[in-house]
Amino acid sequence: MPRYKLTLEYHGGPFCGWQRQDNGASVQGVLEAALARLEPQAGPVIGAGRTDAGVHALGQVAHADLARDWPPERLAAALNHHLRPHPVAVLAAERAAPDFHARFSAVERRYLYRIRDRRAPLTLEKGLVWRCLRPLDADAMAEAAAHLVGRHDFTTFRAAQCQALSPVKTLDALSVTRAGDMVEVRARARSFLHNQVRSMVGTLAQVGAGRWPPEQVAQALAARDRAACGLVAPPDGLY
Repeated sequence: MPRYKLTLEYHGGPFCGWQRQDNGASVQGVLEAALARLEPQAGPVIGAGRTDAGVHALGQVAHADLARDWPPERLAAALNHHLRPHPVAVLAAERAAPDFHARFSAVERRYLYRIRDRRAPLTLEKGLVWRCLRPLDADAMAEAAAHLVGRHDFTTFRAAQCQALSPVKTLDALSVTRAGDMVEVRARARSFLHNQVRSMVGTLAQVGAGRWPPEQVAQALAARDRAACGLVAPPDGLY
């Protein structure tokens, strides 16, 4: 069965997450339903990461095995037709090597978290960013973020239900930038723990709001205790 790599964009708001669920719509579920319209015997759709409920994607990678060869452009167009009206789009489809695996072949994962610090309610971006009412000091957040870069035990910043065998991860980059009332946090690593990015962002927001000094983030990391984590940022702003 030929294997295809799919690059996906989706709005996570209507979904209970990436992973197929019995009690709600999932991104994986609607993709597999669309694929079944084309090929009833197609294999499962495997994603590079299992995003949580409400988390979005700008370039999620997945793969699927099909029963026959499809021209990549035609496959993408057919899937997009059958995905309607769900807010999921196949940006690109391409033939992949038989041993390509969306999850295990990944050499890097990147996340973007978007925050607007403004008093006015969100209209156009409701559900797409985290609205913080207090002004955030992005420079202080960037200073705090530097404490998290490198190889560390991230127990403080992982969900209690995280199933990873080890809490040790190497965070290659964590940056904080501002443009107007938008603060963007970008994280890069080969892999992340469950809720790691949202936990780090929520903690950095504590620094930005003046509730924590930047060095307290280093203390929280060293504590290796989930109770030492700051806020867990909502899923809305994560891509």
